[in-house]
Amino acid sequence: MRGYMMSDKFIKLVGVPMVSRFTQVMTAIQTRWLPAVALSAVAVLPLAAQSAEIRVMCYQDGQECEVTSAIAKRFEVANPGTKVLVDVVPYKTVVEQLPVQLAAGQGPDIARVTELGGLSKYYLDISPNLKDPKYFETNFGTTLPWLRPSAGDKGIYGFMSQLTMTGPFVNKTLFEQAKVALPGPKASWDDWVDATRKVAKATQTPYAMAWDRSGHRFAGPAISYGAKIFDSKGDLVIDEGYKTAIAKFVGWHKDGTMLKEVWGGSGGSTYADSIGEFKNGRVVMVLSGSWQINRLQKDIGTAFDWVAVPNPCGPAACSGIPGGAAWVALKTTKAPREVAMFMEFMAQEANYAEFISKTENIPAHAGLAKKGVPYPSASAAARAALGVFGSGVATLAPVSYQFQGYKYNRAMMLPTVSRVTQAIVGEISVDEAEAKLSADMADAVKQAQK
Repeated sequence: MRGYMMSDKFIKLVGVPMVSRFTQVMTAIQTRWLPAVALSAVAVLPLAAQSAEIRVMCYQDGQECEVTSAIAKRFEVANPGTKVLVDVVPYKTVVEQLPVQLAAGQGPDIARVTELGGLSKYYLDISPNLKDPKYFETNFGTTLPWLRPSAGDKGIYGFMSQLTMTGPFVNKTLFEQAKVALPGPKASWDDWVDATRKVAKATQTPYAMAWDRSGHRFAGPAISYGAKIFDSKGDLVIDEGYKTAIAKFVGWHKDGTMLKEVWGGSGGSTYADSIGEFKNGRVVMVLSGSWQINRLQKDIGTAFDWVAVPNPCGPAACSGIPGGAAWVALKTTKAPREVAMFMEFMAQEANYAEFISKTENIPAHAGLAKKGVPYPSASAAARAALGVFGSGVATLAPVSYQFQGYKYNRAMMLPTVSRVTQAIVGEISVDEAEAKLSADMADAVKQAQK
């Protein structure tokens, strides 16, 4: 047994008994190493257990942001640790400030935008983080290309929150008071100008007509007057049809048909809508779009009867412009996985149906379009207007879809507003406006392509 006995010499050599040395070693391990191991364990916890914040930039025509916030609350309950902040901003912020933020490498995680192609270089492809990408292809397949930066791209960058269509609203009560019949579904712009002038005169309404201060709104009548929008090479062009629409529009301002303050009251390419003047009874007819239906029924109430009417015709078409707003994911996000999760949650049929029903919009979801969406809160006027716009989709000119999805469409829309306004207020002639518009447009495309 001698081999298993510790001699006095060995104990002296180590300085402490063996049991005491073992205790010190274990104490050192507990105090120095176990905390580090614990920290390592925290570091490798699943991402879902960590907190993530998603900021959503949202503008609303009615209650789109409020409905989105309610959906976001349910998402937060289903995904503890993820916070969704819906920032409600004016539409001008999305149009004017968001592009500047994104160009500087800043911005929200998700935004509700209408400039679909022009901002596409900033969009984030969420398909790698989607549970079911095929769902998006099946239900949003016709509009997904509007968000893609190039023709061959197959990514999923978001989805349309709703479809919209530009078109007119008319104060029906004024027509009844004036005893003037509403022009029919194939009536021309000239027919409507003539009718609204008669109504304005008979009812002492200040102006017959107004259009939103927007190149997007202007494009529908331009196409109806024969604008091809694109030349044989696929480039934007200001052709005779577009020039005819400019001349008509400026002329209607000069002769007092149009409410001058909407376009002439702002500088540059700043957006201004005509709905405020319409709901105040200062104009008989406005050109705006389906997204204003909820606002009209809310703000006008029983003050007067209003109706949506089909887009007036020109020699070439009776067209508005399709479009809508889209929820898009942005490369500025630091939480791509959570962004994809939330967008997939919003796109689920039940949640999407709730959004469309409560905001009273036209669905971009193919499945819901077939089933139909109830609008229980809509007034009779709103339901009728939704029907007019819905049926009007069939009358849209093919080039209107191409224009809406074109990534450089703002190169035409923005200078149209600024140069046509200059002609309206008398700073330049119509011919000069057309020439400057063509030059501005070509330069804008070159700048955007850099």
